[in-house]
Amino acid sequence: MLRRTVLGLTAALLLVAIGRAPAAHAQPEGGPRPNIVLIMVDDLGYGDLGSYGADDLRTPHIDSLVADGMRFDRFYANSPVCSPTRASLLTGQYPDRAGVPGVIRTHARNSWGYLSPEEVLLPRVLARAGYHTAMVGKWHLGLEPPNTPTARGFDVFKGFLGDMMDDYYTHRRHGINYMRRNDEVIDPEGHATTLFTDWASDYVRDREASPAPFFLFLSYNAPHSPIQPPEDGLERVEERAPDLPEERRRIVALIEDLDEGIGTVVRALRETGAYENTMIVFTSDNGGALYHGASNGPLRGGKQDMYEGGLRVPTAVTWPGPVAPGTRTEHIGLTMDLYPTLAEVAGARLTRRVDGRSLLPVLRGGAAPDDPRTLFWVRREGGPAYMGQAAYAVRRGPWKLLQNRPGEPFRLYHLGRDPREQTDVAEDHPERVESLAEALRRHVQAAGRVPWQPPR
Repeated sequence: MLRRTVLGLTAALLLVAIGRAPAAHAQPEGGPRPNIVLIMVDDLGYGDLGSYGADDLRTPHIDSLVADGMRFDRFYANSPVCSPTRASLLTGQYPDRAGVPGVIRTHARNSWGYLSPEEVLLPRVLARAGYHTAMVGKWHLGLEPPNTPTARGFDVFKGFLGDMMDDYYTHRRHGINYMRRNDEVIDPEGHATTLFTDWASDYVRDREASPAPFFLFLSYNAPHSPIQPPEDGLERVEERAPDLPEERRRIVALIEDLDEGIGTVVRALRETGAYENTMIVFTSDNGGALYHGASNGPLRGGKQDMYEGGLRVPTAVTWPGPVAPGTRTEHIGLTMDLYPTLAEVAGARLTRRVDGRSLLPVLRGGAAPDDPRTLFWVRREGGPAYMGQAAYAVRRGPWKLLQNRPGEPFRLYHLGRDPREQTDVAEDHPERVESLAEALRRHVQAAGRVPWQPPR
């Protein structure tokens, strides 16, 4: 296996302190522009795929995507929770700069973000390059215009507007139906994973006759709580692994059902002849929820934490031809980097600067940039642990300064020597603490200019 490694964590990407990436102008190399399928799953742990070391579950379809392209060993979500990462994905910005420092919820009193109207979302960028754009699945960036998928640029939307479903079969949140076909309320029957799989596969088949390339954002709810796998899948896991704790059996079954769904969508791409000219990106919006039986492998913490287990996510890119199969990289990428990457792949011009950096040189096997950038993570939240305040992490090279909850002290870790974040070395390196803290203060000041509450 060819392994492409960036020498040194300090060669991470290309941003210093609060610098912004320039607009992308590159056109795709010869040949037709590829279709793009971006698959984001919800709360998938770093250790919850066979290709990432899991030995108690079976994920052959996702593992095949990983094997057919490039696996990222050090890819990070932009936040340890849902909405902020999704805002970064679709804007290319840090989440607080996009107006989404925390989770957008159905009740205003506990909602901590409002997608900035100034941001140009990815579907609008790709549409200008001639792409038909569709979203299937979980949105989680607003419940009404102007912050709905079709109002923000998708040609078609079929999925769920809200944060989470209280039941995978009834698709309600607090008793309200947030399932939509574009702006129309719908009430479909079936498990949400199956519905999203079928709708995505239908879209792929519908585009077969069109000469225009397409962008499909497939956003699954699974394996987010409630951990509610289909009964037949749960029975298979119970029969195969009766010694697994019940909590673990349930999430394994939910992940395996998700894997089957992704395999079905890939099969539709193959059967329509689109696969060979399609880039497929697979990633998660944050780490796995340990309190629901997820595994983040050897990493500390999980969803909601600023430790690696809450931020580092399994990610792979498959693109027959340009991306060599069986490759791996330790290049550090963030969710927001996918925005300029896909724009460059599509030959789309960005009209405003973004925080993300294109990963296309890495995907093509070229040398990674050697200019380090300082990286930031934020989570604003309510409840007694946060009280409406935010927690942060900041990283430069191997040094990571984090505050896991408001009111806690900032801790410093050297990820090269201490990848499991066990030893706080803040007292031994006060100059590192101050340097990272100063960069964070500048970031907080810049992000503070962006409103994160709906206009009154």
